[in-house]
Amino acid sequence: MNTTRSGRSALTRPDGSPLRVLVVDDDPDLAEVLTGALRYEGWEVRAAGDGASALAAARDLGPDAVVLDVLLPDTDGFAVLRGLHEVKPDVCVVFLTARDAVEDRIAGITAGGDDYVTKPFSLEEVVARLRGVLRRAGMARQLEEGPRLAVGDLVMDEEAREVTRAGEPIELSPTEFELLRFLMRNPRRVLSKAQILDRVWSYDFGGQAHVVELYISYLRKKVDAGRAPMIHTVRGAGYVIKPALP
Repeated sequence: MNTTRSGRSALTRPDGSPLRVLVVDDDPDLAEVLTGALRYEGWEVRAAGDGASALAAARDLGPDAVVLDVLLPDTDGFAVLRGLHEVKPDVCVVFLTARDAVEDRIAGITAGGDDYVTKPFSLEEVVARLRGVLRRAGMARQLEEGPRLAVGDLVMDEEAREVTRAGEPIELSPTEFELLRFLMRNPRRVLSKAQILDRVWSYDFGGQAHVVELYISYLRKKVDAGRAPMIHTVRGAGYVIKPALP
């Protein structure tokens, strides 16, 4: 069995060679930690501290993926993204953003970014996001199946960030995915709005719990549309996911 030192199944380029990843962040300590975590996956990794260095490194490395901070000392991540696409049009990009910079997340995805991670983040999350975007882009192959969650006929591949119900794919936004993952990790357990806000958004919305209702409605339209419902409201308590009744 081919696994990484972290115990995950190995993820490589389609030809079996190591994936190439560029980390772009002007915080040298953070860049060093990220670089170490990605090398732990068996990947070839380089780091750059500004936009000009990032583009020079990209021309030399030919990265499959880039972890790109939005705020850089000489430019912004969106300008770097445009330059990266000139160097390698199919490169995958995961943005690093401040957790309250919603406009940055929207701009990043609109500009052609593949995903984003909000600060502060866990190294595990960054690795999982990279593995997911690389697999979806067809730029990597996994030698073993990744970890999966299943509730009834609803299946989630956490590493590939893919969801299916009865074998049919369901496209989710990053926030919808995190909400569904939290529900699926706690099947048949009623989760309050406060618990969901804390876990999925990681900070207090100042009492704006209606954001949970909004995203639950988004999920229902995608997961339960035309099917027996799996996501249920428990009045006065919260929400629960469980296998659909036959």
